Amino acid sequence: MSAETVEDRYFPGLEGVIANETSIANVEGQNGNGGLEYRGYRIEDLAEHASFEETAYLMLHGELPGRAQLREFEARLRNSRLIPEPLTELLRTIPASIHPMDVLRTSVSVISHFDPEVAAPPTDHAANVRKAERVLAKMATAVAYRERISKGLTLVPPRDDLDHSANFLNMVNGRVPSETMRKAFDLSLVLYTEHELNASTFAARVTVSTLSDLYSGLVSAIGTLKGSLHGGANEEAWKVLEKVGAPENAEAWIADALVRKERIMGFGHRVYKTGDPRARILKRHCQMLAHEIGDDRWERIAEPIERAVTEQKHLPPNVDWPSARLYHYMGLDIEIYTPIFALARVAGWSAHIIEQLEHNRLMRPRARYIGPPNRVVPPIEARG
Repeated sequence: MSAETVEDRYFPGLEGVIANETSIANVEGQNGNGGLEYRGYRIEDLAEHASFEETAYLMLHGELPGRAQLREFEARLRNSRLIPEPLTELLRTIPASIHPMDVLRTSVSVISHFDPEVAAPPTDHAANVRKAERVLAKMATAVAYRERISKGLTLVPPRDDLDHSANFLNMVNGRVPSETMRKAFDLSLVLYTEHELNASTFAARVTVSTLSDLYSGLVSAIGTLKGSLHGGANEEAWKVLEKVGAPENAEAWIADALVRKERIMGFGHRVYKTGDPRARILKRHCQMLAHEIGDDRWERIAEPIERAVTEQKHLPPNVDWPSARLYHYMGLDIEIYTPIFALARVAGWSAHIIEQLEHNRLMRPRARYIGPPNRVVPPIEARG
């Protein structure tokens, strides 16, 4: 056996380190053959047969809902959509230049102050589930309101006759989406709901491992998701398409980018080496929406880039590559792509926070010291 101790071993970025056991998501699929499952259900099956509300229920309650359970859950979400008036006023006063993810981070903090169970113990399972349901509904309203305010538009209040996805798009765009658009957006939320121990989920679990509360864990997660190497990657993927500009430029642009060894955002994944199953599902819906709006220009730009990066760099697209186009077809601004990611992932974050608090161990890894050896403190006169 090697003389190397556990303390001597170093895993940059904690890659490959098993830090938690979870019953929420599996990114290795059945028999370790790749794929993504939520509580044992393949993402392909959920994408085909489950709405975002059903998926969120699965995250928070552990099982898919029956018909009556789903109706009650949907009713609770509808009844929780309104945000506190002080938050609406704050959204009006925050400078327009502030990134929407920063605004969302602040919004969740404010929402927590008005939660009727804010003082509940952090380990109260039932209270945490109720908090998670409320914040899931209110975050969508906060993002939509801020988007309207930033454009100088009149606020569109939530509608009780619309599901979660249609209601959000109506609050942002001021019109009820087509069924094709609603279904595509809902599907994107299902696909973004959960992804095991990614950076933002890990941040949330670290936070609540101190016995902090659910809202603190969510704020940590939102701050982590903002980064361009995590949630912000979908914004960067759209910027790639904008750089190219036209289908006739795509072949030359990607050839030049590969020669320069330029990093193309929206490709490759730390976990999926043979392709992100979520990207394959969303690509079909991009094509359908492009057809519906009568403009396939972005699909014709994306295709040669995707083909070249996959064949030459062996990096298949991840979920951020098609989602950037999908949201563009819906008339959504690039700045709210990552907040939309958060609107879905809050269900997964909350599930992990609850799981962490129920089987808690304080997260306290070690660091390998590489600084100067032991030194004697010289008198100040001798320090130069």
